[in-house]
Amino acid sequence: LNVSEARHIIICNYDTKPGYAGVDNPLYQDNTKVSLLLGDAKESISKLIKTLQNNQSNNTLSENKAITLLKDSQKIVIVPGYGMAVSQSQHLVKRLAEVLEQDNKEVLFGIHPVAGRMPGHMNVLLAEVDVDYEKLLDIDQINPQFKDTDVVIVIGANDVINPAANTAVNTPIYQMPILNVSEARHIIICNYDTKPGYAGVDNPLYQDYEKVSLYLGDAKESLQKIIDEFLNY
Repeated sequence: LNVSEARHIIICNYDTKPGYAGVDNPLYQDNTKVSLLLGDAKESISKLIKTLQNNQSNNTLSENKAITLLKDSQKIVIVPGYGMAVSQSQHLVKRLAEVLEQDNKEVLFGIHPVAGRMPGHMNVLLAEVDVDYEKLLDIDQINPQFKDTDVVIVIGANDVINPAANTAVNTPIYQMPILNVSEARHIIICNYDTKPGYAGVDNPLYQDYEKVSLYLGDAKESLQKIIDEFLNY
C-alpha cells in the first residue's frame, strides 16, 4: 500500500522494530511526514480520539471568542496574503469589511509589498472588487497602528506576518520587514493549515492560543463563517 504518497501518516504500532519480514521501515525515520503513536494500539487510538475531541472543543471556544472580540472592537485591520489569491476570496474580504463597517467599526487594510507572488498583488486583487484605495495602507503606514488595533484578520498570509523574521537567524526571512500584527490585541488567522509558509519557517503565532484564533481550511469557507457568525451574534 503506497501510504508514503499521502501528505501525512499517523502510525499506531507497538514499537519501531522491523515487521515479520525483518526489514527496517524508513517511514519510522521520516519526522517531517510521519507521526508515531507507539505502544498498545487501544491506548494509542483512545489518545488520538481524545486529542481530536479536545481540539474541536478548543477551536469552537477560540472561534466564539473571536466573534465576541470583533463585536467589541472599534478598530480592525485586514491583512490579505497569497491564500486570498489562491482561494479567490477577495469578494468575501470586501463583504466582511462592509459588514464590520455597518456595525460602526473602523476597517483598514495592511498591505505588505511582497504579499502574494508579485509586487502589488494584493492591491490589484482588492481593486478588482472596488475596495477603497485610501484604506489600503502600506507597511510603513500600518505598522505604527497595530498597537492601537483591537483585532487583525489575516487572510492567507504567513511569511509577511511571521515574528520569527526578527529572531530566526540564517533563515530566508531573517530581518525581512514584516507587518507587526503581533502587536494588536487579538489576531484572527484564516489559513489553510498551520504549516510554514513559502520560506519554510515556522510561525510562532500559531502557538499563541491566548492571542490568536485560527480558522483553518479554505479561506472562502472561513470568511463566510465569520460573516455569518458576526451577523447572527
